[in-house]
Amino acid sequence: MDLYKWQAWLEKKDAVSMGLRKWVKQNWVDIANKKSDGSYPKCGRSKGEKRKNYPKCVPIAKARAMSKGQRAGAVRRKQAKANTGPTPSRAATFAKRKKAMMGGFMGRRMGVR
Repeated sequence: MDLYKWQAWLEKKDAVSMGLRKWVKQNWVDIANKKSDGSYPKCGRSKGEKRKNYPKCVPIAKARAMSKGQRAGAVRRKQAKANTGPTPSRAATFAKRKKAMMGGFMGRRMGVR
């Protein structure tokens, strides 16, 4: 590998790791267990700590941008997963949109329904 390609590879590697560093340093909160003052507790639990619900962690910026219904849905999806074993199960924060094939606008227009 020549020097130019090596240097380009290093720059690309640094850019990817900077993205991961930024992701890790975000302020992560637990939206499943809201405090009485309306704020969210930090994500993660110390040994022996009990919480009402299984934690659903998102960055604080995303938590603030979500509606009340979106937060509740994300918590429901997380609690529906089987969170047993040494690692927690990943649950989607936002539900996937359903495709309307012929049941949508075009289906009504074409008289399918």
